[in-house]
Formats: sequence, C-alpha cells, structure tokens
Amino acid sequence: MIGMVVVCIIIVLLAIGVLKIAPAYIEYYKVKKAIVGIAQTNSKATVGEVRRSFDLRAGIDDIDVIAGRDLEVTKEGNELVISFAYPKRISLFGNINVVIDFAASSNN
Repeated sequence: MIGMVVVCIIIVLLAIGVLKIAPAYIEYYKVKKAIVGIAQTNSKATVGEVRRSFDLRAGIDDIDVIAGRDLEVTKEGNELVISFAYPKRISLFGNINVVIDFAASSNN
C-alpha cells in the first residue's frame, strides 16, 4: 500500500514537471520556426531587416522570450544564418527550479 502511494506521488510530481516545462519547449520551437522562415524567404536581407522581420513575426506568434535585437545574423557563403540563445528558468514548486539553455540556428 505504501509503495503505491509513493509511486502515485512520483507520477504526480513528474506530471507537474512536464506540464510546467512543455510551454518553454513550445515557445522555443516557435522561435526556431520563425528564424528558419525568415532565413529562407529573406536571403538577401540586411541585419536590420531580419531583426524587424523577426519582431513582426514575434508580435503575430506571441513570442516574448527574445526580440530581434537578441538575434545573431551572419552570412555563410550566400546563405543567411540567424542564431539565438537564451536561458529559461522554470519554477516547478517551492524553491525547486529548472534552468534550460535554449540555442538554435537557422541552418541546422
């Protein structure tokens, strides 16, 4: 009986963790999708145009973890490469937090 209670508590704690962490990953994939789309459609854009384009997409897609000024924009040959990195701190419960470092590039 005690074993079942412990297993139930562990399952509940894992479910809480997943429900709190999942939105951070959804947000990361929205940012990744935005930079890949911008890099594919605006291959000849300037750094300022890329950042403005990202800010417009961020307004539409409700992205608020980073802004256009946080993007690193470079060229590799004729290809536009947009990169970003940011940490996300998620409070699970009490004084227990999870910190996830998200980073991605439009060419991978």
